[in-house]
Amino acid sequence: MGFRATARPGGRSARVQRSVHRAVRELEAEVGREALTVPLVAARAGVTPSTVYRRWGDLRELLSDVAIERLRPDAPPADHGGLRADLEAWVAQFVEEMSSAAGRMYIRDALLGDPEQGNAVRCCDYAAEQLEAVCVRAAGRGEGVPGVESLLDVLVAPVMYRILFRPSELSGAYTDGLVAAALGAAAPPPPPGR
Repeated sequence: MGFRATARPGGRSARVQRSVHRAVRELEAEVGREALTVPLVAARAGVTPSTVYRRWGDLRELLSDVAIERLRPDAPPADHGGLRADLEAWVAQFVEEMSSAAGRMYIRDALLGDPEQGNAVRCCDYAAEQLEAVCVRAAGRGEGVPGVESLLDVLVAPVMYRILFRPSELSGAYTDGLVAAALGAAAPPPPPGR
């Protein structure tokens, strides 16, 4: 969905992060989330529990960090030839990925982390980077583009709210209406089911 502009740790730090993240994913699949403990994750990752505590503080922060990495887009947004089409496709893919059971779990985990550490901000940055890429491409084609903050407010904020609190009420017509509103072509769509 996007590109990876956010810096990652290098060297030993990167190896520790990869092995601990892998251990979390493997153990979740094997024993379930409820059975996860820092000592269990550390043993699987081949590090000491103090390494995990020093880097992440606690299991909750570790799960938040793993979720953020899972939410990181790995490709730039697709080019569909125009700003409206690019935004409609991006929002549709965003909804599909984030509204899945796994996506909702990752979002909730990301929000569990310490806001001072910036995991929720990093999550928002991923969407902003994607939207910025769409806007830069559209501007290069000579199209007028709204600001990224406006797109976050008009597209991402209502979609995230619906994903977290009303997931059954998301439709393509609704998200296309959000895109139309973001581009100034229409008033925001009424909430689904209303």
